[in-house]
Amino acid sequence: MPDAVSPSRRVAPLFALLPFLRPYAGRWALAFLALLTSAGATLALPVAFKYLIDRGFASGDRTHIDRYFAALFVVSLILAGATALRFYWVSWLGERVTADLRRAVYDHVMRMSPQFFETTQTGEVLSRLTTDTTLIQTVVGTSLSLGLRNILLTTGGVAMLVATSPVLSGYIIATLVVVVAPIVIFGRRVRRLSRASQDKVANASALAGEVLNAMPTVQSYSQETFEARRFGGAVETAFDTALTRIRARAALTAVVIVFVFAAIVFVLWLGAQAVLAGHMTAGQLSQFILYAVFTAGAVGAVAEVWGDLQRAAGATERLLQLLASRSPVVEAAATVPLPDRGEGIRFDNVGFSYPSRPCVAALSGFSLDVRPGEHVALVGPSGAGKTTLFQLLLRFYDPQSGSIAINGVPTRQVSLAALRQAIGVVLQESVIFSGSVLDNIRYGTPDATLAQVQRAAEMAAAAGFIAELPQGYDTFLGERGVRLSGGQRQRIAIARAILKNPPILLLDEATSALDAASERLVQTALDNATHNRTTLVIAHRLATVQQADRIVVLEHGRIVAQGRHAELLDHSPLYAQLAALQFGEPLAKTGERGAAAMAGDIGT
Repeated sequence: MPDAVSPSRRVAPLFALLPFLRPYAGRWALAFLALLTSAGATLALPVAFKYLIDRGFASGDRTHIDRYFAALFVVSLILAGATALRFYWVSWLGERVTADLRRAVYDHVMRMSPQFFETTQTGEVLSRLTTDTTLIQTVVGTSLSLGLRNILLTTGGVAMLVATSPVLSGYIIATLVVVVAPIVIFGRRVRRLSRASQDKVANASALAGEVLNAMPTVQSYSQETFEARRFGGAVETAFDTALTRIRARAALTAVVIVFVFAAIVFVLWLGAQAVLAGHMTAGQLSQFILYAVFTAGAVGAVAEVWGDLQRAAGATERLLQLLASRSPVVEAAATVPLPDRGEGIRFDNVGFSYPSRPCVAALSGFSLDVRPGEHVALVGPSGAGKTTLFQLLLRFYDPQSGSIAINGVPTRQVSLAALRQAIGVVLQESVIFSGSVLDNIRYGTPDATLAQVQRAAEMAAAAGFIAELPQGYDTFLGERGVRLSGGQRQRIAIARAILKNPPILLLDEATSALDAASERLVQTALDNATHNRTTLVIAHRLATVQQADRIVVLEHGRIVAQGRHAELLDHSPLYAQLAALQFGEPLAKTGERGAAAMAGDIGT
């Protein structure tokens, strides 16, 4: 049960931050030294006041008074300097550790396979990178320092209270036990509510990210009001959960303050009686009062810091869950270089099911040899396994059975970076980043010269429209390339793949977004790009199918036929059916009508 967890266990996740703290041990030492100095200066103030009253005012000697006031001023200077240094160092450490933590989480997520994103929303990851790390920053950069300072003040204050008046300090210590009880009781509830509040905020962020990335669809279906209402509901849910947490923390603060100051008033009344009875001096009572105030304030601050620690513990738990997740696609302990030449690509009895659909075989006993430099088109109905082949070749996933090899080397034995560097990809949905044209084309080849970029753009039939942009290759394209048409985005993506100049090229319906004129230009460019290069094409245009060295027909994750266009029209009922659906009428077995047609889909 959550309530049975010990206080140390409830903040135990924070110890996972130690690897991020160790590199800055020297700075932590400086911060701790400043912390000790400021705490010591604070505890010295009541002693100075005691001597000021008993030896200064009581004696009436102006020299003594001036000396003790000067001492008070020196102590205040030490306190100010130490506090400023403590604030600087702990704030620096908070910012530095948070930045390192964000980088570590982001780097980890960047190396996760697509399986991770099947169950984790992007908005949730962003929430952990922002909201959760901000909570940790508050603890490392502020709360932890304040907590240590107030623990020192509490310990030192109690010791000085006992030294000043053992009897009165006994009453103070007894009341502290009463104060601790509500901290423990309410602290448990605050921690649970903090975790729930953070989860609700993450849910709202995930919903917002999903909808904002689909605004054209939302607006085309006139669902703006519905989505706004849905997000508003998520925000209100997060607000209600946060409000419950705030009430719990407010109640905790109120109880602590009432108990502490009730104890102070009672003990001060006893102290006043002791002064009147001559059992202690006015200076001793003043010293005791100041220590009591310092101790009470420190205890209240510790209660507040404890709440922050518990919130940060919840945030750390969420980040640890993210960092603990492991990609099923891992590199071999000892990788093998990928040969420049060899046997080409071999799929050997590959079986694969997506983790989210384990009962459905995307590929079953799939075997295919692609010779070096061969141009192979993959066709078949939706769900036949065409895109799956690309994802397995890129090692976004690993097959459950069988193997995939390039030039005789299994892909599992090649480093992911080397494998993917050897493969160029143009997807059906082109990805454009919010940078310039130049940045986007040389995304995979950052050291390419402008001349090389321009040559790739010309081969992709993109140079013409790029020249018409306001700043040419320096034109900012906006988020996801919103300033370009679909065809223009596609040609930028093709230019990116051409510039990379990989030995293997994967084209997933690479000309799907182009009009007839642009398609002819890009098809010529692709023909040039695929020359002497192993190419796999998910085919959808007749021209692509006809020009392939071989057409592989897939159905239910298996190869049902392969050959040239005319051969398949004669010998593959599925291919003939798909071709007939493309044109809306049966095709002659010779394929002459198909050779005359230039548009339509054979299958995705």
